[in-house]
This record gives sequence, structure tokens and C-alpha cells, in this order.
Amino acid sequence: MSTEPTPEHRAAREAVLLELTQIPTAAGHEQRVMDYIDRWLAERGNRLTVRRDDAGNYMVTQRRHDGTAPLMLVTAHLDHPAFIVTQVEGNTLHAEFRGGVNDPYFVGAAIEAVGPGSERASARITSMESDAMTFKRITATLDAAAPAWLRTGCIARWKFPRAEIRDGLIHTDACDDLAAAAAALCALDEVLDRPGCGHVGLLFTVAEEVGFLGCIHAARSGWIPRDARLLCLENSRSFPHDSPIGAGAILRVGDRISVFTPELTNHLAHLFSAEAKRNPAFRWQRKLMPGGGCEASAFACYGYASTCICLPLGNYHNMVDIAGVDAGTAKPEMGREFVSVDDFHSMITMLVLAAEGIDRPLPETTAQLMERLYAERAKAVLGTGA
Repeated sequence: MSTEPTPEHRAAREAVLLELTQIPTAAGHEQRVMDYIDRWLAERGNRLTVRRDDAGNYMVTQRRHDGTAPLMLVTAHLDHPAFIVTQVEGNTLHAEFRGGVNDPYFVGAAIEAVGPGSERASARITSMESDAMTFKRITATLDAAAPAWLRTGCIARWKFPRAEIRDGLIHTDACDDLAAAAAALCALDEVLDRPGCGHVGLLFTVAEEVGFLGCIHAARSGWIPRDARLLCLENSRSFPHDSPIGAGAILRVGDRISVFTPELTNHLAHLFSAEAKRNPAFRWQRKLMPGGGCEASAFACYGYASTCICLPLGNYHNMVDIAGVDAGTAKPEMGREFVSVDDFHSMITMLVLAAEGIDRPLPETTAQLMERLYAERAKAVLGTGA
């Protein structure tokens, strides 16, 4: 069966991508994204089982499966670096930033608070009270008198134009990790009715941007089946010389914390390599991506088989030209994150291939390859072997 999407499928997927990546979200305040996913689930309710834990994570699994294959869980986190309003005094707004953005990008930056009905109140940051990487405290001056809806607990975020797809790229508020969440939903939609797929589910986690908190909670509690295979989705900073945008989604073998489960990563690499030989239109990459941490490392720490598939990301955490700013050659400014739309479709294809092939034995495992090489060549080269 073809893995290439039709133009209609592409358009439907990209509509999900555009809508989901513009939804305001922050660590511990992911409810708006959850509401979107709940609406998506409601249309497929008789085919899925949904469970939630006490931290806010939730797991979506197929009702149709044979009950013997271990669960393949595709994971994505639902938060993105953003502000939580802590106090409003006249036209002055105080907020805490949850996530990792470098200090030079804050002072003077334009932000917007978002109301319960998607109202907007614009402001500009005037000071930053902490050098902490994850929980910076800022003060901002509102452009107008504070509206009645603006209160403690509102989300505020960087102020950008509306999202758009241009020249093959989506420029939007939060690719990380909402573009991956969109890919997870689109992939599950396809494998639900695809013959030959294994037992597949989704795991949406919270508060990743402040230290993998939702992921760790789910792993520590034993809520996830011990034999589950976790395919953690991410958006990871692209380096043009190594992990270019537009060359396909990336099978990430590790991050700055650890190397992921080799057997699972290698199995997926075999599947993707075979598809690339069969289908020249399919593009993918295999990279370490050591610039940041990933939930796959956290899950592996708790004994789960895990690996990562990521989208190479531009303007990581909305920071424009990080290298230039670090070198002192560029002025810090905030910008919309961007990924390749083709890479987004590549990620969905990789997930469908994984669902179809994760339980199938490979034609030759790595261990079998080593034994075959030794048997074929050792006697002639080393004078020993059988």
C-alpha cells in the first residue's frame, strides 16, 4: 500500500498543522491544546480508548488489536515556552516565563496575553528579574489599559503575525512540539483503518519544557505498560551542515543526555531505509542531534524502550539566529518557529511505516549480520573462523 499522501490528504494534514501550532500553551497550562485533541477524539470515540493520569498526561489507544503485540506509543508534549501572568497592576503586567530562552531575547520584546475567548492584550517587556534559565520573571507595560479578563494565570506569549505556509515552510507560533502532536494525530488517523498495523497508541505529555515533568510522572507511576515501545516525537534545532530543514524528518539516535534504545532505533532505520529504496520520493535522515534533551532519554532512564523522530527546526524556541547572537554579530529578536511541510509529511510516513513494521522480524538483525560477515570472511583474512 502506498505511503505517499494524496493532495487531499496533504491538505487535510496541513490544516491540522496550521490550527494546532497556533494554540496558546505553556507548561502546566496545556488545556487549550487538550481541548483541540478532545474534539478530534470525539469524532473517533468508538474506535479509541482514552485514559488520563493525575498529572494531566493522557494516553489514546486503539480498541481494535489482537491483544498480543506490545503497544507502540507515539509521544508528543503539549507545552511550548511561554509566560504565565502572575500579577496585573494598572498597565503593568508581571509574568513568569516557563521554558528555555536566552536572556538577550527578552528585554524590549513584544508579547501578548491571551484571554479565555482568545482576546489579546499586547505589551512590551521592560525588565527581567532573574537570570534563571527556566523560570525567568519579567515585567511588561501594556499597550492599553488592562482589560477585565486579564488576570493571574493567563498565558502570555511572544507576539507574532498569524501562521502561514510559504515557500514550503510553515512559519508559526509553536512547532515545538505542536507540529509533532499534529503529525501524531494524522498518523493515528491513517493506521486506524490500515490493515497489518500493530497495536498503536498516542501519549501526550505535559510540562516537558520545564524538565520532562509529565513524562517522568508517567514513567515513575508505572502507568505505561512496561513492554511498550515509545517513539518520542520532537522538533529539534536544525544545523544546516548536519541536519538540514527539508531533507526529511530525522530518526534521532540520541541527544545531549544519552543514546536511545539501539535495538528499537535500528529496527526503525531498517524500515525507513527499505522504504527509501522502494520509494524515491520518501526522504529521511538519521542523526544524533546533541543540542538538547528529549523525552526518549527520560523514558529510557526508567527502563522503557524508547527512541525519537524529530523535525529539524528553525528559530528554535522562537530565537532568531542563535549562533549570531551568541557571537555578538546579530541583534536578538524573536521570530516564528518554522519547519518544512515536506518534513512534516515525512514524519507521518515514518510513523505509518513503524506501525506496519515494528512487530515484523527484520530480514537480518545486526547480530546476524555480524555472524554472517565473520563466517564469510574470517578464515580468508584472519586464518581462523568457521
